[in-house]
Amino acid sequence: MEENSTEKILAYPRVMISSDAGSHAPYPPMNENIAHPRAYGTFPRAIAKYVRERNICSLEEMIKKMTSMPADKLSFNDRGRLVEGKAADVVIFNYDTIQDKATFTEPHQYPVGIPYVIVNGELVINNGEHTGAMQEK
Repeated sequence: MEENSTEKILAYPRVMISSDAGSHAPYPPMNENIAHPRAYGTFPRAIAKYVRERNICSLEEMIKKMTSMPADKLSFNDRGRLVEGKAADVVIFNYDTIQDKATFTEPHQYPVGIPYVIVNGELVINNGEHTGAMQEK
């Protein structure tokens, strides 16, 4: 895609952020699959490149594009907002350092600047390391 067009599309208020990359991890057996960089970097890239660097929309607007808008569209009524009684899905990131690292030649790379991830109230990433929670059994 041409970058100017991408920016115009992403800046439009009704556009949501998503990825069709599937689930991947940088450890076996998941890293044996070919992955597109977006499997690891879609959301960090949206914040780092399009908010922090290019300023196409506010951070709050980008977060909405990644959370409540897709949840509403897909009728995931228990997700997408930090509200009492809903699933507690939380990504704690450093706005100044969040950055995608995955490339086409080295796609299995976690982004930087995301020390903590909580899924449905369970700590999954703790100080940048996977806790083992939420892994397929």
